[in-house]
Amino acid sequence: MQINGTWYRTIWLADDGRSVDVIDQRALPHSFEIMRLATVEQAAAAIRDMVVRGAPLIGATAAYGVCLALLRDPLHGSLDRALELLAATRPTAVNLRWALEVMDEAVRYLAPDERVAAAYRRAARICDEDVEISRRIGEHGLEVLRGMSRAKGGGPLNVLTHCNAGWLATVDWGTALAPVYMAHDAGIDVHVWVDETRPRNQGASLTAYELGAHGVPHTVIVDNAGGHLMQHGMVDVCIVGTDRTTATGDVANKIGTYLKALAAHDNGVPFYVALPRTTIDWTARDGLAEIPIERRDPAEVKLIRGLGPDGRIVDVELTPPSSPAANFAFDVTPARLVTGLITDRGVCSASLEGLLGLFPEWAGEVGGGEGRR
Repeated sequence: MQINGTWYRTIWLADDGRSVDVIDQRALPHSFEIMRLATVEQAAAAIRDMVVRGAPLIGATAAYGVCLALLRDPLHGSLDRALELLAATRPTAVNLRWALEVMDEAVRYLAPDERVAAAYRRAARICDEDVEISRRIGEHGLEVLRGMSRAKGGGPLNVLTHCNAGWLATVDWGTALAPVYMAHDAGIDVHVWVDETRPRNQGASLTAYELGAHGVPHTVIVDNAGGHLMQHGMVDVCIVGTDRTTATGDVANKIGTYLKALAAHDNGVPFYVALPRTTIDWTARDGLAEIPIERRDPAEVKLIRGLGPDGRIVDVELTPPSSPAANFAFDVTPARLVTGLITDRGVCSASLEGLLGLFPEWAGEVGGGEGRR
């Protein structure tokens, strides 16, 4: 993506060839800041504190976190400590576990003096592969939007999305937003309704920022407006991302996604989920029972961040100081509410049969413990 005339990925090697630079997403949309990660502890903190977020980018950052740990100490003990530290940062996004498994496999059985170079090569591949996967998701999703635009026969195609599943959630392109960018670039008249996505407002701050930078027409709405818009025929399709998808098509995404899916189902609005293959958890069949739901700091609910009148970014208290708050970060949308899954291999039904039709090599791994990806 291009920011102020410069092309960026969300994560890249620093000039020293060892440290890692990332965009500090906590400062957006009011300030574009780069943070340098030089240790595995800093990488873990960046994931935990949502300097970086989005399942694919979390995985990429964790991969480079392993590199930073081995750079300091290439022995097995350092690798084991790094894997444990990074795995504990965010429990819901399955890409984190996948990336750590891939990195472990890439270096564990090498001689200590070979591990650092091998780790950096594998982390770079994870990033490059993520870009290509996102591009393919965009191409398959573009055909969905192109068909809907033709069927509508005029006027903008109104897409509703929730949270941020764009460039900032991946290494580049995005998942749910990749088809939107490609549709816009192809000349399709597309407009995006952007849910604010409380409590951290990733829609209002990140999705709106991305779409504006790319020139895509969009409107920010409060989270509870989506149902009203659907009732009045103002939404043609919903597209969201996911942090974990079961083998049977249940999807875990940012809290509030389930409510949008219910409203879409009630109003006959197609509800698509865009995802890379690395977000499929083939070991899980029942999303409600098997996907861990992260509970975050209640301060994210009680406070809201924005630009103050003096131009500084400030946190403003919303609730009575004595009122407790609960902060569930994700919910699970059952497969029965999902019209289709847009993957890097094509579009399929949200079902075991649909997913195995695109990924037949996983047939022997479904529900059988910790699988490879």
